[in-house]
Amino acid sequence: MNIENEMSYGNDYNYIPATSIASGLGLEVQPDVYCHTIQIVNICLVGDSKSTDFVLVDAGMPESADEIISVTENRFGAGSRPRAILLTHGHFDHVGAIIELVNHWKIPVYAHELELPFLTGKMSYPEPDPSVEGGMIAKLSMLFPNEPIDLGPHVQPLPNDGTVPHMPGFRWIHTPGHTPGHVSFFRDADRTLLAGDAFVTVKQESLYKVLAQEPEISGPPRYFTPDWDSAWASVRKLEELQPAVAVTGHGLPMAGTLLADNLRKLVNEFDRIAIPDFGKYVPDRKQ
Repeated sequence: MNIENEMSYGNDYNYIPATSIASGLGLEVQPDVYCHTIQIVNICLVGDSKSTDFVLVDAGMPESADEIISVTENRFGAGSRPRAILLTHGHFDHVGAIIELVNHWKIPVYAHELELPFLTGKMSYPEPDPSVEGGMIAKLSMLFPNEPIDLGPHVQPLPNDGTVPHMPGFRWIHTPGHTPGHVSFFRDADRTLLAGDAFVTVKQESLYKVLAQEPEISGPPRYFTPDWDSAWASVRKLEELQPAVAVTGHGLPMAGTLLADNLRKLVNEFDRIAIPDFGKYVPDRKQ
């Protein structure tokens, strides 16, 4: 069977014309961790740029495969390909180009086992909430793709022992709330955190702040987060690791005392900073 026929996007997967001033820009966060912004979302290439042993973390926006391949080859050389794609979760802006990338590179995908139903065509995520408090992007979220994609046998569960395939030194940490199987990746040696959308460094609901990439630690994107109690517990878990640098799914990387102070404040004031005052997934105690 042709590999293309084994995988499919949801019928609602379309290009989303959203962008930011950081779109197309890359930043070497660590010698072996490179962050690149695709419109409004970040991907990471993890591995020594002088070797062929590297991975891609998350897979960008719809119709971004050519850009991701170009960024990869610019960093690792013509014809280079990652050993695997590691997913923090399966929302459309983190898997938007994944089928084209798997077809091009012929590599496996790994995600938490609780995320697999959303990546194998079995379940849709809860619908985005355009009524949630926050701003213009929240109101536009009704237009975002939400039908499940189907990667078939090309997606595998992450190992139960917490190790991350082809990312030596990193471990995966279950950080649910934004999605049931959301994970973050952490390297104890230098306290590097790839947080996905467990928390972000821009107020993702605000069109102005997304466009300007104004730095501001916030909880996960409000319009796509159905479980705020779990999301708070996940942020608490990550803050306890005392990360030295964090790359999040949206916004610019953050490091040092700025990260530590803001992450501590987010934990202590999560109900005020992160949890919206109204919306269909907001806990009763807030409404």
